[in-house]
Amino acid sequence: MASNGENARHQEVGHKSLLQSDALYQYILETSVYPREPEAMKELREITAKHPWNLMTTSADEGQFLNMLLKLINAKNTMEIGVFTGYSLLATAMALPDDGKILAMDINRENYEIGLPVIEKAGLAHKIEFKEGPALPVLDQMIEDGKYHGSYDFIFVDADKDNYLNYHKRLIDLVKVGGLIGYDNTLWNGSVVAPPDAPLRKYVRYYRDFVLELNKALAADPRIEICQLPVGDGITLCRRIG
Repeated sequence: MASNGENARHQEVGHKSLLQSDALYQYILETSVYPREPEAMKELREITAKHPWNLMTTSADEGQFLNMLLKLINAKNTMEIGVFTGYSLLATAMALPDDGKILAMDINRENYEIGLPVIEKAGLAHKIEFKEGPALPVLDQMIEDGKYHGSYDFIFVDADKDNYLNYHKRLIDLVKVGGLIGYDNTLWNGSVVAPPDAPLRKYVRYYRDFVLELNKALAADPRIEICQLPVGDGITLCRRIG
């Protein structure tokens, strides 16, 4: 069984499940996710599998979750910080109405353009405004302009963990009251409960303290309601209440 579980782990690109059993995760994928995955998302997932940094992609089950969530809240105006090849971006675009909009920001246009042909073929490119470069200066300009305050229904953040708190300080002004911000990777490979001397990969250890700091800050922020879910590598949803 252990051998089968290890094989199952590598069948899912960007495997980030925190489930103790890889076989159980594979069951979820094969029973509920893959059979309902739109063809465009499947194509992009398979393209991304060939990327040397495919672990950075949103997992298929999280993509399905985001798509459902956006439909439930009737999102129309959204933002995504951290795009990679665009799997979560595609999941978002598919959930929005035809006149819905996504402001998508990433420091690497080359990765975004890997998935762009799939997005274009699906007829969804008109919903996306892509900006290459750091997001913080863009957010600061939006806040300074004044007209974007409370204008976003949903914001998804899957970018540099050491800036998550800096993003939050700005995004809380841009999301509407009742709107959602989703922070990805908030359980960070399960390292949030690892002892200080645990053998961790260098990048996991480096960002862990930033993730812990974010989780503590979100839990204490009176302006939001939160729900932390063990989907993918952990996602924390923040609903602005004031």
